[in-house]
Amino acid sequence: MKTNTAKQEAILITGASSGIGLALARHYIELGYHVFACGRNEQSLNTIGGAYPLVFDINDKYQIEQASMQLSTMLNNKGLTLTTVVLNAGSCEYIDNPLQFDGGLFERVINTNLIAMGYCLQFFLPLIAAHGRIGLMSSSATYLPFPRAEAYGASKAAVNYLASSLRLDLTQHDIGVSVICPGFVSTPLTDKNDFSMPMKISAQQAAIDIFSGLKKGRDEIHFPKRFTYILKCLACLPSGLINNLLAPKAQKHT
Repeated sequence: MKTNTAKQEAILITGASSGIGLALARHYIELGYHVFACGRNEQSLNTIGGAYPLVFDINDKYQIEQASMQLSTMLNNKGLTLTTVVLNAGSCEYIDNPLQFDGGLFERVINTNLIAMGYCLQFFLPLIAAHGRIGLMSSSATYLPFPRAEAYGASKAAVNYLASSLRLDLTQHDIGVSVICPGFVSTPLTDKNDFSMPMKISAQQAAIDIFSGLKKGRDEIHFPKRFTYILKCLACLPSGLINNLLAPKAQKHT
């Protein structure tokens, strides 16, 4: 149901063509917000009823800059205030053989999940109004080390530090920063996983949790809590125990 309170508020969401980003865009639109849905797939973005599509590749600095200029013009022309930016776009690839560490894979993941976020901050952050908030997509995988997650986990751990540091510096500008740490969410990205994903939730439920956390000004938004609190508790164990619990067992050769 649409509300009048959001009629002049604009939200920007990257990675809005599928998964959590798509669900979040639809949730904000349903509540009456003006949503700028960002992604590379113009056809998918155009299917989001009520959204303003911004088509660009987050790994292309020039495209991000052009999108920010387009956004600024649209905000002015429509008399809208950008109150929330959710930098949700990202990728996940795994290091399958640590003895043949794939530096190219590592670079791709770091670029998409971290470096691209820096350029999005460079061009979109100046457009956020005072009292606004930015959400940076991280992961509950940062609470514990997981096998094969060297690239993904490192990129998301860096996002956590980025959020914490940026929050300090933006306090004087009255802009809040939330780091978003989901557990397993049903998306096209997680559909590729070849391992068990306990307590997995829908993208729609994730969108509700993110919206609620941003609205309440939470510094950290993590869900589902029955899963993330287990990870947080396990993280308090000595590193030796964590290694015994999580490290892959050596394969026996016959």
